[in-house]
Amino acid sequence: MDMNEEEGRPAIPVGVAFLLAQLGAHGAARFAERIAELDLTPPQAGLLRMLAGAPGRSQRELAGRLGMPPSRFVPFADELEERGLIERRRNPGDRRLYALYLTEKGFALLAGLAEAGAAHEKEMCQALSDDEHRQVKALLERMAEQQGLGRGVHPGYRGVKPGRTG
Repeated sequence: MDMNEEEGRPAIPVGVAFLLAQLGAHGAARFAERIAELDLTPPQAGLLRMLAGAPGRSQRELAGRLGMPPSRFVPFADELEERGLIERRRNPGDRRLYALYLTEKGFALLAGLAEAGAAHEKEMCQALSDDEHRQVKALLERMAEQQGLGRGVHPGYRGVKPGRTG
């Protein structure tokens, strides 16, 4: 039995789920700090990445992908539009809807976001060899898929409220 060295009591077992939560919370906080230098929050960064990968999606579709009610998504997108990072255009397939696109300024910021992401990955995984990094990534992808988590969409975005995009 493992003992807590400081108090002479049995150590509380630490499982994979706890370690994932611990590392996830730490990693999310560190990433938020890193991209704050770009004047972005994690949900804003997520939307920019989505638009880069699939431009012209409707606000409703993007809100659904982020797990955000459309009423919350509109002011969330308004802020990025005011900063000149995204633009709304009438959806050619349905004139009642708007499609969102990155602007040139948005694409420029995305390059900085990619650099921040690469530095974050390097920092978080520095204890692993290249082979270990590939193994851990493959295992975590399999676990995320089994849990029904959308690829590339952080489940924490569901709680984003207007005026609180961070």
